[in-house]
Amino acid sequence: MAASTLTISIVTYRPDLALLDRTLHTLAASMGAAREQGLLRVANVALIDNSEERDIAAMVIKLAQENFRDSDFTMSYLHGHANIGYGAAHNLVMHGGNTHFHLVLNPDVELDVDALPQALRYFEANPEVGVIAPAVTDGKGRREYLCKRYPSVLDLGLRGLAPKWLQPLFRRRLARYEMRDVMKGTRTEIVSPVPVMSGSCMLLRRKAIDATGGFDPTFFLYFEDFDWSVRLNRVTRSVYLPSVRVVHHGGGAARKGWRHIAYFIRSGVRFFNKNGWRWW
Repeated sequence: MAASTLTISIVTYRPDLALLDRTLHTLAASMGAAREQGLLRVANVALIDNSEERDIAAMVIKLAQENFRDSDFTMSYLHGHANIGYGAAHNLVMHGGNTHFHLVLNPDVELDVDALPQALRYFEANPEVGVIAPAVTDGKGRREYLCKRYPSVLDLGLRGLAPKWLQPLFRRRLARYEMRDVMKGTRTEIVSPVPVMSGSCMLLRRKAIDATGGFDPTFFLYFEDFDWSVRLNRVTRSVYLPSVRVVHHGGGAARKGWRHIAYFIRSGVRFFNKNGWRWW
């Protein structure tokens, strides 16, 4: 197969610098593995910093330079545009690109060294696939179910805002929402389509981005990935590929304070207004 070209966008806002360092380190290792296997020819890592503090910008640039110092992949850094939101920031580098593929990546996600090689091989063998969702574990090695069915208001309330003691009462419902019946508790079965994918790590074919326009910038934070998933599934095939493995250190909105809960609710209403309400 011919070596591919790739762009990667990572949006930061007052990031945890230790986690960002691990993200960049594992990304560089996976990109290097893809290059060594003849799967990746050209790649550019774009860091889009929504932070407004100059000292944070300097530290983010330093981490990027340290992790890619010995790499012949290129790196770009965007700063000074204020906090325009998660999806809009990714769009800054996704629109008008000419690479074969694009990786949307959170600054708190670690890639397995074989993640990119596995994804690029699968794309080459399956030209009808436009987006790949990875297998995800948390920082303690526990599996996260980030591939989901189209949500109801009840699902989102239970999953995102309900206290932990209440969730076991709806265990079966939440398991179905998180597609656990389809996944069957294994880490080896490919699943397609994936109605809702997590924006923490999405690898996309350029044609799928061009056909959908990327993230809807009217979502400031939360549900921009749900909305894009709906639109992607209208024009291409989505796949959960368990051989692409990542570790995600993120947390739910309820654990981040009232401002994030407000973002969550507001974006949830926007999502349902746009794509259709489902209450139960």
